[in-house]
Amino acid sequence: MKSKPKVVVTRRLPVEVESRMSDMFDTVLRSDDTPMSQEELAAAIADCDVFVPTVTDRIDAAVLSHASPGLRLIANFGAGTNHIDVSTAHAKGITVTNTPGVLTEDTADLTMALILAVPRRLVEGDRRLRAGEFTGWGPTHMLGHRVRGGKLGILGMGRIGQALARRATAFGLDVHYHNRRRIPKGIEETLGATWHEDLDAMLSEVNFLSIHCPATPSTYHLINESRLSKMRPDSYVINTARGEIIDEAALAVAIKAGTISGAGLDVYEHEPQPHADLLDLPNVILAPHIGSATHESRREMGELVLINIRAMMDHHAAPNRVLPPGASFQIAS
Repeated sequence: MKSKPKVVVTRRLPVEVESRMSDMFDTVLRSDDTPMSQEELAAAIADCDVFVPTVTDRIDAAVLSHASPGLRLIANFGAGTNHIDVSTAHAKGITVTNTPGVLTEDTADLTMALILAVPRRLVEGDRRLRAGEFTGWGPTHMLGHRVRGGKLGILGMGRIGQALARRATAFGLDVHYHNRRRIPKGIEETLGATWHEDLDAMLSEVNFLSIHCPATPSTYHLINESRLSKMRPDSYVINTARGEIIDEAALAVAIKAGTISGAGLDVYEHEPQPHADLLDLPNVILAPHIGSATHESRREMGELVLINIRAMMDHHAAPNRVLPPGASFQIAS
């Protein structure tokens, strides 16, 4: 490995991150903030030692087939890696890393904000007032649903799910969760959380469903027409994880039919476009994928990218390595 590896970045990063990266490495930065095409990704990955993509980049087997022989690391700027073919990268001897943990609290904050805003019709009220439709207070004006005393169902009790549970308890919500594996009893007791082995059973009880599981083949359209039909008519769906976990067409139908009361979404099945039928529903809040969009989170994500690259240069195991299913860690010599 040369003293300064060539690092190619696919999107604009915070200025301070780009500056540090340029000081530390032979860095090629993106001149604008538009996503690269698949052809541009293939060309970029063909001429670097380290590739730094983001969630907007699909690093599939076709792109990886163009990888430079010297490519040793794909240092993803973000926690999720479902947009990267990790198995193919691993087979080619390319390490993949991510930036977990640093976006936990910010994403949990946004999730809690949606849980509060959707049932109280906050965004709908803002739109009505700006349109001149507010004529004064009335006893039945813009009635919503109370949050305190409700039941929150968390789908995926990892870092973000647990951070949300702590916030939800403070707002008087009764926390329930469904996870592949039950979390330790001590953590359950600390969070005041009730485990449901059966997802459908949990859905029939809760007022809020908040999604925090990864996007995998097994979670694709996990929340579909059948599962939405099991939910209460006074319930809401919140998604700050990955869009493809929800069948958006089925979600729009369920909301229009009154099967559920509304939704708060920050991610979309065909991002950046939400399903067209969701756009005109007043009881749906559509956020533009801002779960981790704070200055603090972006800086800390950049720091983890730098740490992972530095570890590779020093022949250490990358601290945030991502492996395909069934693979085991091996420290490079």
